[in-house]
Amino acid sequence: MNARVPRLRPGFRFQWEPAQQAHVLLYPEGMVKLNTSAGAILETVDGQRSVDEIIAALEARFPDAGPLATDICDFLEDARERHWIILE
Repeated sequence: MNARVPRLRPGFRFQWEPAQQAHVLLYPEGMVKLNTSAGAILETVDGQRSVDEIIAALEARFPDAGPLATDICDFLEDARERHWIILE
């Protein structure tokens, strides 16, 4: 069970950017345009839900995708390494 709770790092903001037609992650030095999967995952990162709760929510939202735990955990670890999120 993964009870760690991810949250965006201070200074980062997740939002839909109409001009990009994509979710983006804004930070003081710039912006990251996210692909659809990354946007769906970060949309659930609210500082309240654990990794397990995020996995359950996304598997319920995308039932035809099959098990998503590995992909979600890999993305969250990558986002942590890029200093986009904090995992507590």
